[in-house]
Amino acid sequence: MEARQKQLRRPGRGAAAAVAVAALAGTAACGAPDGSGSAAPLPSSAQSSAQSSAQSSAPSSAPSATAGAPEKALPEPGEKVPASAARMAAALKETTAALNDAIDAWTGDGAAARGAPPEDVELLALYQQRIYRHAARHPEVASRAFARLPSALAAQARDNTGAIRELLALARPIKPTAVFRTQPARPAAELLGFFKKAERRFGVEWEVLAAVMFAETKFGRVKSDSHAGAQGPMQFMPATWKAYGLGGDVQDPRDAIMGAANYLKATGAPRDYQRALHAYNPSQAYVNAILLHARQIKRDPRAFYAYYNWQVFVLTTEGERRLTGP
Repeated sequence: MEARQKQLRRPGRGAAAAVAVAALAGTAACGAPDGSGSAAPLPSSAQSSAQSSAQSSAPSSAPSATAGAPEKALPEPGEKVPASAARMAAALKETTAALNDAIDAWTGDGAAARGAPPEDVELLALYQQRIYRHAARHPEVASRAFARLPSALAAQARDNTGAIRELLALARPIKPTAVFRTQPARPAAELLGFFKKAERRFGVEWEVLAAVMFAETKFGRVKSDSHAGAQGPMQFMPATWKAYGLGGDVQDPRDAIMGAANYLKATGAPRDYQRALHAYNPSQAYVNAILLHARQIKRDPRAFYAYYNWQVFVLTTEGERRLTGP
């Protein structure tokens, strides 16, 4: 893995940094018989060996800050999420601005991302995700916090929180002893190329395809099958894959994205995304979440790279845990 760029300074880890944080990724099945999302099983250890190897990197040779300017600390993976509306608004505004700058540095202000995500992108995206997860569970505080934000960021915050809330409604708590497999995501630029190729072939917007993969498996980080038997990074039921998978490998990201575009096209997209997404997973909450996330990417392509760095969380009967990420 290439060396990560560092534009902000990360403080040393404290004991609290190893504590898993509360959030949740809901997954669903293409062609599933019902509208419930699946929370896949959990391993005895919080991180898989593949995930650990994905996080290792060589030291960066890039400068950490402009000469003479004070460095600003990056948030720790377990950084506390502010409880008050004023502090939540300030944290979200500052984190999102810093994340956008870090993404611009990574992608070259709109070009394709180069290499692995820099450490600042990973940590800022994780903290942003955790703020939104907290906001989804505390709607009254979130409403007051979002009222303090600039209009564009407030709209983004409401969409993200609304989408998370919809997916949380589909989650199923699992036993802490169950087995849950994760793996590193394929490079963001590679996935983006697959999404755009599928759009050219089938006419299904790449932002919608990206939102589906994000909601289903956090861009392929979830390796386990769903509770209903859905497989691969786009979570296809075997019969649906046989009909629409174009003879490809359901576990291969390129083939899975092409199959998803084929299926969405056959069920109504791009003319009727509501109908097509409901066929993909018969849940209005799922449809709403996908369209909200897709709208964010259309508003600002940096949202794709932010979502790419959001991590996998599962809900267990003993609480929620983060399984991937720094």
